[in-house]
Amino acid sequence: MTRIAILGATGYTSLELIKILLRHPEAEIVAITSRQEGNPHVAMIHPSLSRRLDLTLENLTPAEITARAECVFSCLPHAASAAVISHLVDGGCRVVDFSADYRLDNVETFERWYGEKHPDPARVGKVVYGLPELFRERIPEAKLVANPGCYPTSAILALAPLLKAKLIDPRDVIIDSKSGVSGAGRTPKLITHYPECNESISAYNVGRHRHTPEIEQILGRACGETVEVIFTPHLTPMDRGILTTAYSRPVREVTEERVLETLREFYDDEPFVRVVDHLPATKDSVDTNYCDITARMVRGRILTISCLDNLIKGASGAAVQNFNLMYGYPETTAL
Repeated sequence: MTRIAILGATGYTSLELIKILLRHPEAEIVAITSRQEGNPHVAMIHPSLSRRLDLTLENLTPAEITARAECVFSCLPHAASAAVISHLVDGGCRVVDFSADYRLDNVETFERWYGEKHPDPARVGKVVYGLPELFRERIPEAKLVANPGCYPTSAILALAPLLKAKLIDPRDVIIDSKSGVSGAGRTPKLITHYPECNESISAYNVGRHRHTPEIEQILGRACGETVEVIFTPHLTPMDRGILTTAYSRPVREVTEERVLETLREFYDDEPFVRVVDHLPATKDSVDTNYCDITARMVRGRILTISCLDNLIKGASGAAVQNFNLMYGYPETTAL
């Protein structure tokens, strides 16, 4: 049994994480944290957890966390996460970090895209990127794992096999993604206010979304070349889910059947990637840890289409997948 603490336990991803861990036979949640005053019971924040988890949210120091827990899931915001994680790892905890603090390879890139001074620069570029489909062999020994972003997961899984097989031009990739409103988090903002987002779909952060360097970096690592993408995210009036369509240019003559075969061969032994013949929809993967992928050829371009649940495979499910690998539990446990 592994003793677990969850930092920043008031958000949507932390709720999904708790629900998954409650059915995990080897996980015991011993602490949940928040900076809210009054130490509210978790059921006051997440009513669905009433009579399922009897814990209060506490504002704990890193020393108090390491005294209780062996493994920590950090759902804290960018920069705030690394400020705490540095002490937790030094104190002997193993950590899965949901923020972007350790996903990128250099401090300058992080500070340019996130506008924050990095609190733990010495670890940047040395942390395992927690996408098991690409980096499974490095995760079991990791003390700290950078959990991938939800948009990057959908794009990377769709494109990495084609780039690795040298089927497509790494400098000519367009990624169009659409996400449910939960991807913006639980903190109220104008763009997610009901009258603003209901019955409407909108692009945002065009050409400057923070996930762009993460996608380029990991795809570049997968194929050993510089990758350049145009990434455009959209907010859609649904609770959860991501649908990504990636447009790439083949570097040699290739058929749709060959593209699908490449995807199937790459993911043949992967428990949470389904290569399908039909065009997948977000409802196909909602409430699961699956990413569904297919491909089509249109006027000389390859279209790879992927969908996943942004709160599970795009966040908490992937985190538990990483946790299972770190502690030697079957990878699919509780998922």
